[in-house]
Amino acid sequence: MAWRQILFSNTTRLLSSSSNSVPSGFASFSSKSNPYLVKVGIPEFLNGVGKGVETHVEKLESEIGDFSKLLVTRTLKLKKLGIPCKHRKLILKYTHKYRLGLWRPRAEPVKA
Repeated sequence: MAWRQILFSNTTRLLSSSSNSVPSGFASFSSKSNPYLVKVGIPEFLNGVGKGVETHVEKLESEIGDFSKLLVTRTLKLKKLGIPCKHRKLILKYTHKYRLGLWRPRAEPVKA
């Protein structure tokens, strides 16, 4: 009987105090990443990826054209353009990271 009174009093207290409000202690957050301030095109992106992928800049610019289209391009389209498997995997890996906001090409080239 005592447990019933404790549970009932706690639930009524919770319902009356926080009706139609967000409980305190919960942070509001957004899962969308902020857009980058630096303008990134296909040449900058592929040079940032490196590993030989930059050899396909002309092909991708002529066939795909826009960087936003490259971000949603699928592997079959890249395969039809004649891009080797390793380079396709790298391009798709880094486009996914870029969309999530986890990676972006460096503004200046790395000096070896």
